[in-house]
Amino acid sequence: MHRRRAVFRIFLCTLTLTCPGGVRAAEPPGWGPAGRQVQSRRGTTSEAASRVDPGRLGRIAELIDSAIAEGSVQGAVVLVGDRGGVVYERAFGNRAIVPRVEPMTLDTVFDLASLTKVVATTTSVMILIQEGRIRLDDRVAGHLPGFERHGKGGITIGHLLTHVSGLRPDLDLDEPWVGYDTAIALAFDEVPATAPGERFVYSDINFFLLGEIVARVSGMPLDRFAAARIFEPLGMRDTMFAPPETLAVRIAPTQRCSRYGWPCETPDAAMLRGVVHDPTARRMQGVAGHAGLFSTAADLAAFCRMVLAGGAGDRERILAPLTVARMTTVSTPAGEPNRRGLGWDMDSMFSANRGELFPPGSFGHTGFTGTSLWIDPATGVYLVFLSSRLHPDGTGDVVPLRARVSTVVAAAVEGIDANALSTVDRAVRIPLPGRSQSLEPVTVSTGIDVLVAEGFARLRGKRVGLVTNHTGRSRTGATTIDLLHGAAGVDLVALFSPEHGIRGTVDTVVSSSTDSATGLPIHSLYGETRRPPAESLDGLDAVVIDLQDVGTRFYTYATTMAYMMEAAAQADVEVIVLDRPNPITGDQVEGPLLDEGAESFTAYYRMPIRHGLTLGELARLFNGEANIGATLTVVDMQGWERARWFDETGLAWINPSPNMRSLTQASLYPGIGAIETTNVSVGRGTDTPFEQVGAPWVDGPRLAAELNGRALPGVRFYPVTFTPSSSKYAGEICHGVSILVLERDALRPVRVGMEVASALWRLHPTTFDIDRAAVLVQSAETLRRIRLGEDPGAIARSWARDEAAWRRLRASYLLYP
Repeated sequence: MHRRRAVFRIFLCTLTLTCPGGVRAAEPPGWGPAGRQVQSRRGTTSEAASRVDPGRLGRIAELIDSAIAEGSVQGAVVLVGDRGGVVYERAFGNRAIVPRVEPMTLDTVFDLASLTKVVATTTSVMILIQEGRIRLDDRVAGHLPGFERHGKGGITIGHLLTHVSGLRPDLDLDEPWVGYDTAIALAFDEVPATAPGERFVYSDINFFLLGEIVARVSGMPLDRFAAARIFEPLGMRDTMFAPPETLAVRIAPTQRCSRYGWPCETPDAAMLRGVVHDPTARRMQGVAGHAGLFSTAADLAAFCRMVLAGGAGDRERILAPLTVARMTTVSTPAGEPNRRGLGWDMDSMFSANRGELFPPGSFGHTGFTGTSLWIDPATGVYLVFLSSRLHPDGTGDVVPLRARVSTVVAAAVEGIDANALSTVDRAVRIPLPGRSQSLEPVTVSTGIDVLVAEGFARLRGKRVGLVTNHTGRSRTGATTIDLLHGAAGVDLVALFSPEHGIRGTVDTVVSSSTDSATGLPIHSLYGETRRPPAESLDGLDAVVIDLQDVGTRFYTYATTMAYMMEAAAQADVEVIVLDRPNPITGDQVEGPLLDEGAESFTAYYRMPIRHGLTLGELARLFNGEANIGATLTVVDMQGWERARWFDETGLAWINPSPNMRSLTQASLYPGIGAIETTNVSVGRGTDTPFEQVGAPWVDGPRLAAELNGRALPGVRFYPVTFTPSSSKYAGEICHGVSILVLERDALRPVRVGMEVASALWRLHPTTFDIDRAAVLVQSAETLRRIRLGEDPGAIARSWARDEAAWRRLRASYLLYP
């Protein structure tokens, strides 16, 4: 994800639009520029299908004046229209207070941020579609040759428009890259996090790629195409990219920022005024498909009228009626809870600007700078909300304000059949090209199941050693030990046990022993030595490995496998890995790379904490990248896909280790496990290890409040008291927090772990021993930034380059879609 987890909040800047089909008017004996009252004017078009009661709109002023008084925003312009004309138009507060106070005016020009996506880019794309020059299911690489590398060949224009391409939210901003062409080249080098059509991830990369497609297909840069085909025909005279210096006096400034920097607090920061705030668009010289457009409320009203009128502007038609209908129909894959049209937001995690009352079938978008549109064809009403929420220091917040204003506008609509509206939803889900969206439980066959189905043909006639534990079981429940021991033509002669022993119950050093059932020797790989002695491989033809990993760098089974591969390579013994699912999915990568030179038993290779690979894929990568050179075979699973969580496999959960007792604990382990070497308990010795964090000295209620105030996606925290029966603080009362996983696909566990560490450091700086986290985090830079008190979100964004590099490296070793 990258520049900011606020990259998502960026898009909670709500815009509510429902556009009139008539001449622009003002509000009731109302208000003009800077809050002066003016005479309301109604349009001259046909009778409106609905009407808005101007008296009820007076509540808007109360809401915005209160937000200004609280310091949430410096100023705003709100415009409400219906099919009869503009019914409310008012400027509030100031458009600037630094270096001097400037009152807000109705003609103030705003940096629209992500409204660029729908006003300029989506509309341009739809024009090219209706002209037959591109199609929704065109592969992006067909228009941008070279884009297909790293597994992106299946991404279509439709995937980009609906944010289901699998691409990250944004490019890395920690690197000093500059230039439009550089951004396109960096996008070409991206490695998808998920398969196309699989999951909604709001991405700026999607839309600047669409802007580039518009340029290549039309032969005109996006800014020129949009001006010629949209803004000029609609009379949107104040709408443009890269506004001239002469317009600066009317432009609402955002905040101080360096020319290319992010975040903005830098020594060379200057107030951005007429220069796009979005850092990626700024580096792209101000013209990009995801951000960079500037406009006024009046111009956006003209745009809304066009959309409500089925593509017809006041002077000429921009889009065909069926083009508008297709654009505003839900087009995200079936089963995706975030409902999006083509470019437009309809009902998603980012549509708070819809408010509480606008019905299904309405749509809109937001912008990070505090802009928002919402349009409702059913009532014929639209809302334009433009604010200076970033001025002067970037700390304003209009997310709740936009929602309340939208609700007030919807409540003012009269003359409609509310009962009919409650049963109508124009949105029909239309699956996009791509693989199946169904992730219902299936029958996944693990490596041992496949081996059994093959009649053990790969092992026939061989003397075999087996690295396994209690997790090595087939779908029938038979152990891999018993299956190989009883297989005709297979001579199982030795067993090797990892950490926790052959039965997975030991939490200390494991001794070598003899298996009581088979009489075979068990060589411990977690005892006096963690590498197999050379003599233990004598006489073997092959070593089979069957272990259940949990998808985390410091879980030691992967290192045990790698050490066995090294020994087998030296002894000229074949290695056969029976693959099993990554229980926390194989499509998510998160966390910093291991520091160079920090390889150890808990970190065999330089990779992020959440690596997103199966054990078999790790074996392939270790063999190639660590130059092990073993004769390696991976027995692939059948039926597993990268996006599947363990409960979607149909396999029975077996605790991989004594304190890994559920899928929830496994999902939190990459972050909470990363800090367990500090002086806090992570719940070992309780019924819910890794689901809680605490110590005798922790202030649980304050910690919960701090963490919930961070609004981390997918999780909530509540204060608890617990007493571990073993491990750290055994027998002592610990205070802390319990962690609820509310939405596991949104969960970023490494971020959660670092947020917990950061909050503990802020609340208990003299007691919390953060230095000890280095044992497993193994990123000196991450811990240094926590000690400095930096925003954990910014720290998480700084991992984006490492995460992208890992995706590129691992791409050639993947076995599953």
